[in-house]
Amino acid sequence: MELKDKIIVITGAGSGIGRALAVRFHAEGAKKVVAVDINLSNAQDTAAMVDGIAMEADIAIEEDIIRVIEDTENEVGAIDLFCSNAGVGMGENLESPNVEWQMIWDINVMSHVFAARHLVPRMVARGGGYLLNTSSAAGLLNQIGGAAYGVTKHAAVGFGEWLAIHHQHEGIKVSMLCPQAVRTPMTEVANDATAAAANNGMIEPEELADTVVEELRKESFLILPHPIVLEYMRNKTTNYDRWIGGMNKLMRKITGLI
Repeated sequence: MELKDKIIVITGAGSGIGRALAVRFHAEGAKKVVAVDINLSNAQDTAAMVDGIAMEADIAIEEDIIRVIEDTENEVGAIDLFCSNAGVGMGENLESPNVEWQMIWDINVMSHVFAARHLVPRMVARGGGYLLNTSSAAGLLNQIGGAAYGVTKHAAVGFGEWLAIHHQHEGIKVSMLCPQAVRTPMTEVANDATAAAANNGMIEPEELADTVVEELRKESFLILPHPIVLEYMRNKTTNYDRWIGGMNKLMRKITGLI
């Protein structure tokens, strides 16, 4: 996909990865970028940077997703690329309360479902469209110190696979963005999950955005800003037991058990 003259919606666009994508897509010549965030002020700041439009939405609420889609298509035009980017990290372990597990499930998984449910039929009817869903390397490799995060990011990848399998022949393109540590407000929190994700270093959101543009051009399903993730995936599938043992050793090292 070439981004020039495209109408693009980005959730979680008020900071971090979402803002970097908005700026990079604008530089590529996007016709209009719609910056969506639960914090309207942050969304407006991003929109001002890219001559875009700001919308407030809680992407865990299906009605908010519907409103974003309808307002964009009625007031701006048909959505070419929908970036379901917003996400959160919580639910650290087995003792984490059910409310945290449910909240992260709604944000990290159901927001993708809501967007696809109400956008895919529109895209199919007009001959195709593109969905870029942000997951994480945790969706491929799991997450030390982040039980619910690893689980929901796995589910997000699984849903992206399902979308591609069922709708590719109808012109629906799907990419899953799966980075390791990126310097965002989420990784400013010092905990085991951040330490594990940053084991191979932390990249800037702008670096990630450059990779996204390159991989969207190739219409790659997996977008891996950290290339080493592919090697880790291969190690995992080659010898699952050895990989589990290695991850257990890394967990013990990070948590101070060894």
